[in-house]
Amino acid sequence: MSQHTEPFVIERSLKAPLEKVWKAITDKNEMKHWYFDLPTFKPEVGLEFEFTGGPEDGVQCVHQCKITEVIPGKKITYSWKYKGYEGISYVTFELSPDGQNTKLKLTHRDLHTFPPNNADFAKKNFEAGWTDIIGKFLVEYLAK
Repeated sequence: MSQHTEPFVIERSLKAPLEKVWKAITDKNEMKHWYFDLPTFKPEVGLEFEFTGGPEDGVQCVHQCKITEVIPGKKITYSWKYKGYEGISYVTFELSPDGQNTKLKLTHRDLHTFPPNNADFAKKNFEAGWTDIIGKFLVEYLAK
């Protein structure tokens, strides 16, 4: 795999029991506090959802997603594409117990399928976004 097609992966050990982390990443009422407000989200294969997001000072894109895999308490995967743009990627959250903590591994693959001439879809932007979302917002939410 070339650097260009390699997925983005971030791993964190979260100071919370696995059940609490699973609820935080799959319950729309919890997700809106650290992720996005997803009115129709449920951890069910085939469920489609969308939300608008982007940098505060940049273009806001409609994200269109469809859940492709759910292993309760362990793993959830959904497709991730942008309305009006080519390309489709996949986001996977995987959980495993880590003593009193929970290990979370997020993989965002197929980023190279997005338009390469659009700076908004540069891998470094996904890296920065997920590092904030997982490494900061989720950590702070779980600490409450």
